[in-house]
Amino acid sequence: MRTTDASLKRSLIVTCEHGGREVPPYHAHLFAGHEALLDSHRGWDPGALELAREMAAALQAPLFAATTTRLLVDLNRSIGHRQLHSEATRHLPRKHREEIVARHYRPHRGAVEGEFERRIAAGESIVHVASHSFTPELNGKVRQADVGWLYDPRRASEVDLCRRWMVELARRAPGLRLRRNYPYQGRGDGLASLMRRRHGGEAYAGIELEVNQRFVLAGGAPWQRLRNELIESLAAVMAAD
Repeated sequence: MRTTDASLKRSLIVTCEHGGREVPPYHAHLFAGHEALLDSHRGWDPGALELAREMAAALQAPLFAATTTRLLVDLNRSIGHRQLHSEATRHLPRKHREEIVARHYRPHRGAVEGEFERRIAAGESIVHVASHSFTPELNGKVRQADVGWLYDPRRASEVDLCRRWMVELARRAPGLRLRRNYPYQGRGDGLASLMRRRHGGEAYAGIELEVNQRFVLAGGAPWQRLRNELIESLAAVMAAD
């Protein structure tokens, strides 16, 4: 079932909220004792920015990405969420936390949200792909997926897009383990959830793409092949609309 009004121009926008583990020099002191976290999955999403850049370039889509570590402030969390700040920053006085938000959070979120609002107001229908990656093992439990799509199952446009993308990728790469709303639930707090509250399913479809970091860690041909297959399968789905 296709759910997007055929009269609307459908545009892809790619974002990457956890693309790096950079610490601005003026905040370096906050991570004394937390250095190991910066290199872990807590500090960033390895491979997510590489995939996002290639996807945006191949599909001629705008890319909004950040490379500051999520341990400073998590760009995919709402203001007031308990995980907005990590143990490295949540102890700071409120004034300092607000300064971090103003300097690092609001510019990214403002640019992304502004682009969505402008295009939707102009009559476009947005497909938002947020590029993420997940650690192969968490708390001693091995994750049982290679690629996951997070979406809101109440939104028909997102259900349809994820189903078709998953089917197309499975056709191209039948050996991959593909799952929907795994390893997290797509209705959780985040940028996509905010945009769903603002816009209906005809105007906005938000997908958080989750790739197992085992491919990134292995590198080489398997990681390159997965990136190509993800991009080519999405291109095929977008072209079919």
